[in-house]
Amino acid sequence: MKKDTKIAVIGLGYVGLPLARLFATKFPVIGFDINKARIDELRQGHDSTLEVEDEILQSVLLKSNPIVVEQLNGKVSETASSSGNPYPEQDLESNTIQAAKGLYVTYGLEEIADCNHYVITVPTPIDKNNRPDLTPLYKSSETVAKVLKKGDIVIYESTVYPGVTEDECVPVLEKHSGLKFNEDFFVGYSPERINPGDKEHTVERILKVTAGSTPKTGEQVDALYKEVITAGTHLAPTIKVAEAAKVIENSQRDINIAFVNELAKIFNMMDIDTNHVLEAAATKWNFLPFKPGLVGGHCIGVDPYYLAQKAQEIGYHPEIILAGRRMNDSMGKHVASEVVKLMLKNELKIKGANILVLGITFKENCPDVRNTRVVDVVEELQSYGTKLTIYDPLANPEEVKHEYNLETTRELPNAKYDAVVLTVAHQEFLSLDLDPLKNNAAIVYDVKGVLKEVDGKL
Repeated sequence: MKKDTKIAVIGLGYVGLPLARLFATKFPVIGFDINKARIDELRQGHDSTLEVEDEILQSVLLKSNPIVVEQLNGKVSETASSSGNPYPEQDLESNTIQAAKGLYVTYGLEEIADCNHYVITVPTPIDKNNRPDLTPLYKSSETVAKVLKKGDIVIYESTVYPGVTEDECVPVLEKHSGLKFNEDFFVGYSPERINPGDKEHTVERILKVTAGSTPKTGEQVDALYKEVITAGTHLAPTIKVAEAAKVIENSQRDINIAFVNELAKIFNMMDIDTNHVLEAAATKWNFLPFKPGLVGGHCIGVDPYYLAQKAQEIGYHPEIILAGRRMNDSMGKHVASEVVKLMLKNELKIKGANILVLGITFKENCPDVRNTRVVDVVEELQSYGTKLTIYDPLANPEEVKHEYNLETTRELPNAKYDAVVLTVAHQEFLSLDLDPLKNNAAIVYDVKGVLKEVDGKL
């Protein structure tokens, strides 16, 4: 690696912050985000996404920009120091100052101007019609283009369909920088493999796919990630190959979960415990251990639509991919109807019934509510005229209100309910005594299959 490697990470969410923190253990890193509240929070040494523990974040956090230097008449003067850290060391041979490693976070564009590697980690959502929305990629590319210089490398980590990096993002970089692709600047791609809430498979412990717009750029990008990814890297031959590899990872999981969701519907009608069936089948060495459930979040529930969109653009209708999406998107209504059936069996009045929903995030032990499919369960139950209380100790009530116009609480309610529906397997729920929360004849439905005494489950 070059001694003067200076990295800017664009977007400090679930993907960007863990990566920026990791790079900061070896390099000077500037973390950039347009969300001022997010920057203020991180400067205090706290990550509300819970992906980076406060102590670990604070161990690399710098109070000022460590890499802004000037070179005048062969003499180097610092214009910003690494407060609280050793001063940058002077490289006498090149007559420059080598910046100290660490992470400085900012919403000021001018502060990333001296970087030479720009890593873009913004989200790639879908719109209300399930079509890819590349707006965050376009805007972040335009932002980087404003500070792009000759020799710089721009690396994209966002999950996209094959061709987006070179066909969609590069033209934006060229237009707003005035520089020429693969002559003045270069592009890399290394798809994120963050698993939110997973403290075992952290970013450095997951093998990383890398690629570059030229063979030399590919080697440089691969070498950069090799410095921090202990699990190793895989250098793909082209950016399109790396893009395709990433988008099929989550599409494959989506299809497999759709299959077991369909099995769950069939076995429930036959009064067979799906989990028992899967446990028995898993005794075969090559059986894939997927479980039924609600498929949301920003990866599995979104990425297949990116591949489907590209397939349709080139004239192919992806039947299996879209069938899997339809099945998984139908599970919220299925869960709600099963809850109502159980309540009717217990002669509980549905209209006006009080129901407690345990969990609103898209997965366990994670505060992320993006694209959570629990809202499908909630909306369907509300359509029956029930009164819902949503309890989630991790979800931010303001964020849930903003995203879904739903009221939630972080405190366990002191009330009794006609039905309790566990939708997310947060650690706090696993040891929760449900009896004080239940009215006479109340039912318990377990979407995740983690509770011992229940009236129904997937």
